[in-house]
Amino acid sequence: MASIDDRSRTKLSKFLSYILRHSPESIGINLDTNGWANVDELLAKTNSQVKNIDIKYLEFVVDTDSKKRFSFNKEKTKIRANQGHSLNINLDYRPSVPPEFLYHGTALKNMESILKNGIEKSARQHVHLSMDRTTAMKVGQRHGKPIVLKILSEIMNAAGYEFYLSKNNIWLTEYVPAAYINKTNESFT
Repeated sequence: MASIDDRSRTKLSKFLSYILRHSPESIGINLDTNGWANVDELLAKTNSQVKNIDIKYLEFVVDTDSKKRFSFNKEKTKIRANQGHSLNINLDYRPSVPPEFLYHGTALKNMESILKNGIEKSARQHVHLSMDRTTAMKVGQRHGKPIVLKILSEIMNAAGYEFYLSKNNIWLTEYVPAAYINKTNESFT
């Protein structure tokens, strides 16, 4: 197995995210309609692009990823990203009933647009929502000065909006209308 340190594990995780969520063709692989890539093909093409990795290294990266971004099938012959695709992938999510509130981390600079237009999925397949403020704050920090929005998810769901829970416990929905964003001072941190 290749040498495993935090830097090389992070580098491979970012590479896998890019390939399995956005651009499989950049290394010459295809994803099936459910987002699965053949592990042997992924390893062969990855080894021609990066350094030599084997199945044990790939398993280690999947198992130790703090955000649980990836999954293997039972046989470990296929791998896919759990969510966050810009590609049209059918992840076969089933509608789920969300908790009373969910949270969305973003940058303060996005607030005017969000309060006017709601939270849009942009280039992704879904809007990503967190179960707690801490996780949402970490997401928001990646985009600038962070802010956390409290989403009235239970009321939104009762109004007919569908929610899905990904394998790695990220709540997903198509769109969050501004009417379902709690606009009191308590909703922002």
